Amino acid sequence: MIVKPDTAIVLMNLGSPDSTAVPDVKKYLLEFLMDKRVIDYPWPLRKFLVAGIIVPKRAEKSAEAYRSIWWEDGSPLIVLTKQLQKALQHDLEIPVEIMMRYGNPSPTATFDKIQKEHPQVKEVILLPLYPHYAMSSYETAVEYARVAHHKKRYPFELKVVAPYYHREEYIDALAESMRPYVEQDFDYLLFSYHGVPVRHIRKGDLTGTHCLKVNDCCHVASKAHSQCYRHQVITTSELVAEKLGIPKSKWGVSFQSRLGKEEWIRPYTAERFTQLPKEGRKKLLVACPAFVSDCLETLEEIGVEGKHSFISSGGDSFTMIPCLNTHPLWVKAIGALCNEEMAAV
Repeated sequence: MIVKPDTAIVLMNLGSPDSTAVPDVKKYLLEFLMDKRVIDYPWPLRKFLVAGIIVPKRAEKSAEAYRSIWWEDGSPLIVLTKQLQKALQHDLEIPVEIMMRYGNPSPTATFDKIQKEHPQVKEVILLPLYPHYAMSSYETAVEYARVAHHKKRYPFELKVVAPYYHREEYIDALAESMRPYVEQDFDYLLFSYHGVPVRHIRKGDLTGTHCLKVNDCCHVASKAHSQCYRHQVITTSELVAEKLGIPKSKWGVSFQSRLGKEEWIRPYTAERFTQLPKEGRKKLLVACPAFVSDCLETLEEIGVEGKHSFISSGGDSFTMIPCLNTHPLWVKAIGALCNEEMAAV
């Protein structure tokens, strides 16, 4: 491990409401859904939909969902990110901080802290806790941090770790975290990823001629793959399944957390939960590799709602495999990815 005393590492995650109170949840949802990379409609229309319709209708229900998974010491995502920070800090002799895309701590708060407490730092390595590139996750997080860094002209350089969906360190950590579960008896493993609108896939196509236009586009080499979420999550799934020795007949990919009525990338996780028992897949494992920290989308949407849907549709057993969280190989993988960035000229 390269140790550069003038370097700091920042882990950037999605974020969470400050509490389960409806006003805090409403504030969080407004910040999240008003992000132009999440709902990429013109500002007046986005404002009307988000502030006038979506948030008023969802805030109380979302607050109830957060209450159902909230831990004694706070939001699972925030708690787990802090635990990951602590585990990584234990292995390193340089500062490790965290920031969130939405909520607290903000990029400005984190950069201010580094400047104040570690004035020797000349380089900050930002590792987004998003393995895959998507406009509404990795891209918005990175650009938000870059804007904050540029706005206050901090005295340190900001370097960003690229998406690592196919990197051996990430794949090894993910596979080994899942191994104890796939060694048990199961009928099917479903990789459930956060969904995105089909429009986002087309919009992110660097070539303008590949994504969802070429037959089997995710397996045909293209520059578009560097920013194609669909290609990247399929690649992750294939690499993990291969490493775990799971035949293609026993696993699949689906997409969760759909918002609105427009078409999102398919198949939808919610639909697969009702279909799989009818296909004879009654002992189900579910992994959520797009999330590296357990959160509302894994603990409640999959672990509670998804399980209920699957069992009530005729399933016998449902196991949600925990996210990487603080798995030792994940901590090691983060160190390796940041180390490579530090070594780059």
